[in-house]
Parts: sequence; structure tokens; C-alpha cells
Amino acid sequence: MWHDGWQMDMHDIKLTLALPHQAIYKSQGVVQVNIPAESGDMGVLANHVPAIEQLKPGMIEVVEDGGSSKRYFLSGGFATVQPGSVMSVNAVEGYPLEDFSADAVRAQITEAQKVANGGGSEQDVAEAKIELEVLESLQAVLK
Repeated sequence: MWHDGWQMDMHDIKLTLALPHQAIYKSQGVVQVNIPAESGDMGVLANHVPAIEQLKPGMIEVVEDGGSSKRYFLSGGFATVQPGSVMSVNAVEGYPLEDFSADAVRAQITEAQKVANGGGSEQDVAEAKIELEVLESLQAVLK
């Protein structure tokens, strides 16, 4: 609940966004976290029912107390919401959205399509199809 332009702590989420080698985001003052869950995109607010959600490749948006938001592209992973508005998001890879160039992503998609449709080994084709899925998810959020 907003009250005279400030938000009370009990309405905040304690969020950690972690990769295997480092935490890329940690804050006590998060208002909402929008995640690309396998079951559909969802927004998590404070006091959300405890849950574990599998994430598909896509954008996670972290809305902070001051109204600013940070956006990250994740390769997939899991989001866990625990009692007391504690949330952790774990992903194999994740980067701030501003680190990506739409042109570079387009070029990578073209290359991956050539491999996916080519006569390479089964493994090369399978890897190219996975790469395409991730790149297309990234391209969708960069538009």
C-alpha cells in the first residue's frame, strides 16, 4: 500500500537474483517482480503465496520502491517465493537487458537458423534449435 508517497517495509519483497557464479541483484526494497514462468508470465507482490515456478527464457522485471525498474534477460531457471516475502530467482545465465544489441541478436538468429536448417550432425541441429528459442525470446523483449 502506498501512503503519502512512501511504501511501508512490510509490503516489500526481499529479492535475490543469482547465477551459479554470482548474485547479480539483491535488494530488500522491491515492490513487484515480473517473471516469465512456464505456466505464463506473472507478477509477484509482497505476501505472495509460497511457490516454486520454473522459468522459460525471457525477461524478468524488478520494480523497486522508488518506482524505477531493472530488467534482466534470463536463459531460464527457477523462482522461489517463501513466507515473509522472500524471493529468490536462480538462473544459469542472466544479463541486464541494456547489455544486448537488437542488431547483434538478429545476426545471431540468422546464423542459428542456417545451422538448424542445415545438414549438420543431430547434436549441432539440436543445439542450434535451442539457441534459436533463446535468441527469439530475447528478440521479443528487445522490441
